[in-house]
Amino acid sequence: MQNQKKRKLRIRYALAFVMLLGIEVLIALFVHDAFIRPYVGDVLVVAVLYAAVRIVIPDRCRLLPLYIFLFAAMVECLQYFELVRLLGVADNAFLRVLIGSVFDWKDVLCYGAGCILLGIYEWKRK
Repeated sequence: MQNQKKRKLRIRYALAFVMLLGIEVLIALFVHDAFIRPYVGDVLVVAVLYAAVRIVIPDRCRLLPLYIFLFAAMVECLQYFELVRLLGVADNAFLRVLIGSVFDWKDVLCYGAGCILLGIYEWKRK
């Protein structure tokens, strides 16, 4: 891929990253419902990760949605083993929110749904 095309893609992914991260922050701060925050937020978090990786690797990683899902599922499994407590950061609100502290299979399903959408995006893009 040409450098100029890669640069344009990186800029698009950087803008998408900033926009999606902003939406995630707004959801975390202002939405306290039973659907948007727990489900839409979890679907969007994999899109945020995808955009962040695509800034660095704008092409040639067609299995990226799968890798993102595996990473997200691994983080969720670490929550099952109470990683924040094991690391001694349970009192740090920022790290507790960033790492997560409660395992839930529904989160894994939301990550899967988000990654399926990303896979469809990858397929349509090619």
